[in-house]
Amino acid sequence: MSDDINKDDIIKNDSDVTVVHLMRHGEVANPDGILYGRLPGYHLSELGRQMADRVAEHLAPRDVTHVCASPLERAQETATPIAKAHGLDLATDERLIEAGNVFQGKTFGVGDGALKKPANWKHLVNPFRPSWGEPYVDQVVRMMGALDAAKDAARGHEAVLVSHQLPIWIVRSYVERRRLWHDPRKRQCTLASLTTFTYQGDKIVSVGYTEPAIDLVPAHLRAGAQPVKGKDKAFGA
Repeated sequence: MSDDINKDDIIKNDSDVTVVHLMRHGEVANPDGILYGRLPGYHLSELGRQMADRVAEHLAPRDVTHVCASPLERAQETATPIAKAHGLDLATDERLIEAGNVFQGKTFGVGDGALKKPANWKHLVNPFRPSWGEPYVDQVVRMMGALDAAKDAARGHEAVLVSHQLPIWIVRSYVERRRLWHDPRKRQCTLASLTTFTYQGDKIVSVGYTEPAIDLVPAHLRAGAQPVKGKDKAFGA
């Protein structure tokens, strides 16, 4: 939490407090370990559907009046039970999509030798931008736009947005005033997790993080887990 965000700043005026939950989708069926990025055709696994249902149950008592998702199938399928539980139509926002990545469609994980291939080196020269994909600053701009739109759509209530790990982590890092470049293994954004932004009027006054389906998440995919050879491909989705 950044220094200028203080829970004590939240005035007890419910009509002026809006909560936006930014959710990462559930597990994806991806037996070939492809870095699927923005590719179509990647759906939730059976475990991923269980994760989506678990979070829908968790959010059922909440005052959710707006549910929106990235256009990718895995996000749409994660958001559907949440929208259904609240009797809402599911909206789509292109700004919530996964980050662009030049390695999309390839295997690019721990132990597969990708870093030793000369053809890949030109994409790895600048981790601060990053040089292999959509600039972090561009992700911040679009994700802040999606958050603000959801805040306006759910004024005085709560909204749920389903997106992807990297954009969620980047916008949280921006709000909490951390550097945008980082070690991907240290992102606190587990499958089916909720990163929650509380607004007082139009200002974000607190950021929270919860994992309602953590017992369903395999240990090697949890935040802070050590990479496991053959199991960490496509981890950034």
